[in-house]
Amino acid sequence: MRISIIGGGAMAEAIITGLINGNVLEPCNINVGEPLSQRQTYLIDTYQVNCFSNNIDAVKSTNLVIFAVKPQGVSYVLEELKGQLISDQIVLSIVAGVKTKQMREALCHDLIVRVMPNAPARISKGMSVWIATPEIKSQDLETIGELLGVLGQEIRVEDEKILDMATAVSGSGPAYVWLFLEALIDGGVYIGLTRDLASKLAIQTLLGSAEMAQQYQLVLPPSLFHPGLGKLHQLLYRT
Repeated sequence: MRISIIGGGAMAEAIITGLINGNVLEPCNINVGEPLSQRQTYLIDTYQVNCFSNNIDAVKSTNLVIFAVKPQGVSYVLEELKGQLISDQIVLSIVAGVKTKQMREALCHDLIVRVMPNAPARISKGMSVWIATPEIKSQDLETIGELLGVLGQEIRVEDEKILDMATAVSGSGPAYVWLFLEALIDGGVYIGLTRDLASKLAIQTLLGSAEMAQQYQLVLPPSLFHPGLGKLHQLLYRT
């Protein structure tokens, strides 16, 4: 398989890293369309991928075309690639807010996958929710699931509305978690801890709590809580 990635930013780099480190693709089978020469040089030197200034050249002879541009730049790319794709190329978009219908109409192309990833995908700990148009074959759906799996966990849904709802939870969620983490660290510093110690305590607390929540499916037995925290426990689970 050969893939093209349109846009060479942070999420594109996360995909490249996951595919190479996961031994899914060799760097020579990854094309990147990136207009900035400095960014091209970085990607070539770091990952040995193929970089192109022209997106039309980037998508030639590839099986999968990944749109990893910012929302404000997607219209230009859609217009540029309209009529340039072959019938069996699959387009996978991680562009926030751009629906499959818009992609189909703008590209005059039926094989569209829309994905809502999140920032932890950069370290292969992400959560990707995705939907595919019905024209895509089952074996290709399996391949897409495997590719998204290198970024973390993936869930395919049938209703595109779920992607918009997932944006509020898994898409934006990391920002809220980091805000809480920062506040917890600042609180530790405020009461006299060094920032280094407060950071270690807060981060491990968050990691352990997340794994515990996953293990117990958020139904944590009362025996795990200190008696003095009973009211807090009840309050948290009622809200």
